[in-house]
Amino acid sequence: MHKKRKSEAEIRTFYRIKGWSILILIHVLPIILFAQSNFSLVNDPAIFKKKLSIESKKITTISSNFIQEKNLDVLSEMIISRGHFYFKKEKKLRWEYLQPFSYLIIFQNDKIMIKDENKKNTFDANANKMFGEINRIMIGCVQGTLLEDEKNYQTQYFENNSTFLVKLHPLSPALKEILKEIWIYFSKADFTVTRLEMHESSGDYTKIDFTDKKLNDPVPDEKFSFN
Repeated sequence: MHKKRKSEAEIRTFYRIKGWSILILIHVLPIILFAQSNFSLVNDPAIFKKKLSIESKKITTISSNFIQEKNLDVLSEMIISRGHFYFKKEKKLRWEYLQPFSYLIIFQNDKIMIKDENKKNTFDANANKMFGEINRIMIGCVQGTLLEDEKNYQTQYFENNSTFLVKLHPLSPALKEILKEIWIYFSKADFTVTRLEMHESSGDYTKIDFTDKKLNDPVPDEKFSFN
């Protein structure tokens, strides 16, 4: 039975309601084949984690383009989005979607700000367990601190000639209802994240590739507000 083709309005509705939250927790071109055929287990994960911690401390800002591919089971086509990503110490993130829709998500310390067209909303990450976990994961990925505390995840480490792949399997019952696993790809050249994937329990997935990265270039504080 063929899936019904959705209108642009329906696609936009799904993108707003589900897309942004799944993206942040962050999310395959035949992903399974890519990972299993090119990667092998890391012999000593402790060496990788120590190196990641050291290299991450050298980074004060990141500017990057990104391409997001999102597969929703209710849609017949993959949603492809493009935009800009910014990080600045301490705890500042900006996801700026430019195509196919304009959409903005800002993490500023313990606040999450979302702008969809002319609608603006601010959330307290500490007041909501899901937002708090989103904030922790995103900052932890960029700063290299996520792997220092693995009590919330069962973790596997893989590598090939150019990349480390870390697979995180949620242990929390609340997270397991939503997430099957998170895959984080780190460049061996600079230990920054090159790809972020989230595989949902529903079978949906999101993949984000980061390109044209610039490290430690000036990023104004104005990037992390709606003003």
